Amino acid sequence: MESINTNFLHEFIIKEAQALGFDDCGISKADFMPEHAQLMEQWLEKDFHGEMSYLERNKEKRYDPRQLVENTRTIITVLQNYFPAETPSEEENYKISKYALGKDYHDVLREKLRRLLQSIETIAGHLEARVFTDSAPALDRAWAEKSGLGFIGKNTCLIHPRKGSFFFVGHIFLPVAIEETRQTVSDYCGTCRRCIDACPTGALVEAHQLDARKCISYLTIEYRGKLPADLKQNFNNYIFGCDICQDVCPWNRFAKPHKEPLFALSEELSNMKKEDWHKLDKEKFKKLFRGSAVERTKYEGLKRNIEFLKDDKE
Repeated sequence: MESINTNFLHEFIIKEAQALGFDDCGISKADFMPEHAQLMEQWLEKDFHGEMSYLERNKEKRYDPRQLVENTRTIITVLQNYFPAETPSEEENYKISKYALGKDYHDVLREKLRRLLQSIETIAGHLEARVFTDSAPALDRAWAEKSGLGFIGKNTCLIHPRKGSFFFVGHIFLPVAIEETRQTVSDYCGTCRRCIDACPTGALVEAHQLDARKCISYLTIEYRGKLPADLKQNFNNYIFGCDICQDVCPWNRFAKPHKEPLFALSEELSNMKKEDWHKLDKEKFKKLFRGSAVERTKYEGLKRNIEFLKDDKE
């Protein structure tokens, strides 16, 4: 292990990640993240996480990856673009967040990360490593920022200064030290506050501060209770997730359609209209969303969202 040329391994990983279709890759030293830990603690103290109680658990593992996976020395972080070439028509229709139009990103990224790890092991030998994509207590955006893949914008999304923010983030935790990607990306939000002003429910209470309890994405996916009637007119027809704070971001003028076939919009989903959503049953739900991130909210959750937005006159 110690005889491996870490500079060579660094370059090898970057090239292999690109060959697998990842849009960018960064490498950073596994360490405690005091600044992000403090920000997270302050956010939790304000109860901005709503009913996401899992964010209160395993905090020491979230702030220090060496606590999550023993002997971790390096974090490899990858970005996967999901900006679609095609979205369903918004005319007489409800809306689903762009990230959920295709197959579940957890499965897609996890498989690609495993293939990347297998490639690394052809050089380094077997490694007691782990792959993650939004599936473990890890500060995903913080590690992406630390490895030079972007900056965290006022809308709390990771923003790549040349490619925008429509990205999934994945990691490999490695038990071997590798040269870091030595680049930093400044916060380029400046005085812009388009995301804050555009948020229809006021969830972005200030720059970098998201109150999930008001967030359409949280309410339509994570929240299990009765949706707040006073916010109904502000949902902008979203029944799963929300993209508004990203759609208005000037950096997303650089967003280009992804090249991942598994994220492509299906014909069945493309043809859905409001009247079809109103008639949605479990069988149709399974056909539309088998292997999709929308399965997370389950049929009952999505039906709740549809009924919430349904015009009383219909």
